[in-house]
Amino acid sequence: MDKASNKYLTLCPYLALAFAGFAVFWQVRSYAFINYDDPQYVTANPHVKAGLTRDSVTWAFTTSHAGNWHPLTWLSHMLDCQLFGTNPRWHHLTNLLLHVINTLLLFAVLKRMTHALWQSAFVAAAFALHPLHVQSVAWIAERKDVLSTLFWILTMAAYLRYVEHPRITSYLLTLLALALGLMAKPMLVTLPFVLLLLDYWPLGRLQCKHQNAGKALPGSKSQSPPLFHLLIEKIPLFILVLSSSIITFIVQQKSGAIKTAETFPWTVRLANALISYLTYIGKMIWPSRLAIFYPHPAESVSISHAVLAALSLLAISACAIRLARSHRYLLVGWLWYLGTLVPVIGLVQVGNQAFADRYTYIPLVGLFIIAAWGFPHLLAKYQHRKIVLGTSAVALLLALSICTRIHLRHWRNSISVFEHAIKVTHNNRMAYSNLGVAFLRQRKRDKAITHFTKALQIDPNHAMTHLNLGVALFQKASHDGAIMHFTEALRIQPDLAEAYVNLGIVYASRKKFDEAIKHYNEALRINPDFARARNLIKKTLLQRSKPKSPARPEN
Repeated sequence: MDKASNKYLTLCPYLALAFAGFAVFWQVRSYAFINYDDPQYVTANPHVKAGLTRDSVTWAFTTSHAGNWHPLTWLSHMLDCQLFGTNPRWHHLTNLLLHVINTLLLFAVLKRMTHALWQSAFVAAAFALHPLHVQSVAWIAERKDVLSTLFWILTMAAYLRYVEHPRITSYLLTLLALALGLMAKPMLVTLPFVLLLLDYWPLGRLQCKHQNAGKALPGSKSQSPPLFHLLIEKIPLFILVLSSSIITFIVQQKSGAIKTAETFPWTVRLANALISYLTYIGKMIWPSRLAIFYPHPAESVSISHAVLAALSLLAISACAIRLARSHRYLLVGWLWYLGTLVPVIGLVQVGNQAFADRYTYIPLVGLFIIAAWGFPHLLAKYQHRKIVLGTSAVALLLALSICTRIHLRHWRNSISVFEHAIKVTHNNRMAYSNLGVAFLRQRKRDKAITHFTKALQIDPNHAMTHLNLGVALFQKASHDGAIMHFTEALRIQPDLAEAYVNLGIVYASRKKFDEAIKHYNEALRINPDFARARNLIKKTLLQRSKPKSPARPEN
């Protein structure tokens, strides 16, 4: 009876965490795909929609599509399409299931490392329920976040097994989990450094003269290895992450995802990175005005704010180092946060965002650790500390759950998510443009034209917005306006094959068949596999001999 009761009590935290995660995010099952990234990852990707075929699997391992090499992520999306087609319900539920599994694994690994039940449960619950994690769970294209984090935590679990029982099999499992994680998202490049932090606390493998040092785990060597030994031990892990970093840099540079120094000078990138570190902390404490995309301030970034941010980060770091003698978790949690954000903080600028909620999926664990172990220490001498801590934790987690459910409503579809982004950000060209696409697909052309026009007022040199505005104008029978915007799109981006195709369609509608065919051929010159251009040439040749209704441009 006692064993059964203990087993039940052991399962209670897992059941509570799983229930909380599913309950808070369950509404995503009825949400649609978003027209930002979801098309290239699923809905408009023929390789993914084909499921797990030989050709699609080969493509997953050889492509640099979407500016990344992450074959495991592609395989995950392909498996969903194989099982469920393109029904967004099941794609969303897969993301949610992975998020809940991550929560349970994080709790299990932390509890086993620290032997602290309630602190580990709080970290896992905050991870499960925080509004900053909505983006990673509710956005199907961010499958790479929840999937790579699964292997991040499995790597920690395998490493813990290796520390407890130093065998080659345990070490190889650690390597395998890390390699699989890197194949889901290169965010794991900082994980070997995090394992070194865990050696310091809570594993207590790092020799030092600090008082109250963490004790070695049962089954591990009684004598803690020196830092040099711990570094040598992780050389294979560092080789893996170095290889992944090189592949990622080459792929992103080739795809044009990495912005040049002319677009974002190093001073701008550094200033924005410093400000972003504090911005994430602020949004963790007070998660308001969250959006799918935050425009980069570029040259308008505040240098004075960056200097204040740098001084604040230095002050916090100094305090963490000074207090590490008696509270190692402070230094570990803080360095976890600082270090795991390095690949996505913007020092190497990928994309046009200033920062992104999804980048906090792993880094916030460090701050949650500080909170979970820090507040009990602050109240160590208070008589009613257990009541205060328990009540505060429940109230805080309930508040996070309410905020998450409220923010989650904005992710119902493309219109709701981008309308919200426009409300809470400024000069958000991307939000206006994608909102215009959503209205265009609903044949609400006047609204689409309004939003495309606003997007171009913010950034007049965005080729795809000109292209989409041209499509909307053509559908409104404004052929001259359509030609003007298609031509402007080609001035900005000369290799935009879709613009040539749409120009061809406009000329075909005016019975200028030779001009139309010329533009279709130009599209094929840029993209020889452009099947639509090839089909339109055949149709136009038939139209020239026996005119038919012209095709319609597509955005």
